[in-house]
Amino acid sequence: MDYEQILKKYWGYDDFRGIQKEIIESIGSQKDTLGLMPTGGGKSITFQVPALAQEGTCIVITPLIALMKDQVQNLRKRGIRAAAIHSDLSHDDVIKTLENAVFGAIKLLYVSPERLSSELFLQKLNHMKVSFICIDEAHCICQWGYDFRPSYLAIGNIRKMLPDTPILALTATATPAVVDDIQEKLLFKQKNVFRMSFERKNLAYVVRETADKEAQLIHILKRISGSAIVYARSRQRTKETAELLCKNGLDATFFHAGLDYNEKDQRQKEWQEGKVRIIVATNAFGMGIDKPDVRVVIHIDCPDSLEAYFQEAGRAGRDGKKAYAVLLYNDSDAMKLHKRIVDTFPEKDYIRKVYDHLAYFYQIGIGSGYNAMFEFPIDKFCHNFKHFPIRVDAALKILDRAGYIEYHEEEECKARVRFVLERDDLYRLRGNSKEEDALIITLLRNYSGLFNGFQYIDETFLAQQTDSTTPMVYLLLKGLAQKNIIQFIPQKKTPLIRYRQRREESQYLSFPPAVYETLKERFSERIEHMINYATRGNQCRSQQLLRYFGETKSKPCGQCDVCLSHGNKAGFKVETKTATEAIKNILADKKPHEVKELMQLPFDSEAIQNALRKMTLDEAITIEGTTVRLDC
Repeated sequence: MDYEQILKKYWGYDDFRGIQKEIIESIGSQKDTLGLMPTGGGKSITFQVPALAQEGTCIVITPLIALMKDQVQNLRKRGIRAAAIHSDLSHDDVIKTLENAVFGAIKLLYVSPERLSSELFLQKLNHMKVSFICIDEAHCICQWGYDFRPSYLAIGNIRKMLPDTPILALTATATPAVVDDIQEKLLFKQKNVFRMSFERKNLAYVVRETADKEAQLIHILKRISGSAIVYARSRQRTKETAELLCKNGLDATFFHAGLDYNEKDQRQKEWQEGKVRIIVATNAFGMGIDKPDVRVVIHIDCPDSLEAYFQEAGRAGRDGKKAYAVLLYNDSDAMKLHKRIVDTFPEKDYIRKVYDHLAYFYQIGIGSGYNAMFEFPIDKFCHNFKHFPIRVDAALKILDRAGYIEYHEEEECKARVRFVLERDDLYRLRGNSKEEDALIITLLRNYSGLFNGFQYIDETFLAQQTDSTTPMVYLLLKGLAQKNIIQFIPQKKTPLIRYRQRREESQYLSFPPAVYETLKERFSERIEHMINYATRGNQCRSQQLLRYFGETKSKPCGQCDVCLSHGNKAGFKVETKTATEAIKNILADKKPHEVKELMQLPFDSEAIQNALRKMTLDEAITIEGTTVRLDC
């Protein structure tokens, strides 16, 4: 079966889009491959199709559980054997899934990067026939990237275990430096990159400078109809903004990582199905969400980087119809962004202080604590030692990168249940509702060891088995707990800390450049690029973004706020005269200057090229190779 037949059979499409087929043919030829595709470019097809065409199991490494579940569900609907391993599964379910992969019953196996260090996973991987390994969000492996995750570095170890298994790396956001680093970290046998232009011709990028962001937000959402995402910096801000929109007659809800699973699932579903028009969210929302008809994405707070902005803004207009990406900006944003540098990279002495206070908090003496793991109530810790949560979180991340601790910000702990009554007493119970009895029977049928200790349960699964809803199952479990029939620990998100080394005196802690100075420098550079984008009103927004990602030959989009402010919807009126004067000023020192230096002037590239061409014809300048000098 060829690739087009697979595409037609399972997806119903007659042909591939963009560079999809080139990537598929490359990985199908067993070549290490890096694909750069914008949000909405159809990345998933590039690994799902070749996975079906080859023998064995394709291992898909992706960071989000929601993305895994969504893709597995969609693949199974198409009759494709897919599975995922994530923290919501019991140990028995993980073993069962891995063994199915070993026996060849799974074509696509989704795993999180953290799973790659699991002894169980590595043991089973040795016995699998792996067709190829796909790394989604591959920029996360790069310390130069905006979203570096240390867990991605474990992929290099997998590569050493399976040296003949090809790698397919995919990302929607990568600068030229990140592109090179991804291939190096993944031990590519040779460089092999396929680039799809990041240009989105249907997407108008707009920056609105405003002192009253809330009023501007309401104004925009009332003018542009259709589905919308509003990105806010903090969880509290999402709630407050959603309430403000509702008070002004707009249909909105909010979403952030602090909501429990059922709330997140319900809100996301209502928005995706069009029951709620606007969702106000932190950046925890959006990755892997397949909703093509988003008409506008608005950032009420400025992101840390152009990579993050580009990816989030790119969730608008994935259906190819006209859409808008709007950044609301004012002078306070630059100040807040610069403060994030200090908050994200606190002084080393402060990090040492947090390390000491952590030891006091858990009563860990010098030389002890190796491999000890604790739940970390950050609010209590900050109250006890008079810290601010943002800076503590940053200090712990740096201690993690330096190898002293392992810090999981919000590890999702599944709900747990154990029976308080003995089995015989349980059968003599009277007075329960039909729903409670049905739930007790379902628990006994599906989970063993409930009388011996706590067992993890899946409330959604129990709801399916009892023909109920997940919220109702939660209420029934709470009711059974109040009757002292069971003990019930609800699902919650809990930060976890594990000591990787024995505690040592903080004065001897070492923070090499790779985990502090270098990352701080890169973070600061990304902040400055973000500020420049928001404040540079003389160059097409689309061109600014594309040049940042290495596309230097793009033309003005004709639809962003800068293009339209020049009064010509077809693009800039060529500013040849102004560009000519600027070039003369630079060349006035009578020294030769590089052409590429002149091309960095804050004008449209076409204007600069026209100016150079006219000045050459007028014999005002001489161009020799790559240099330009002013004729006397």
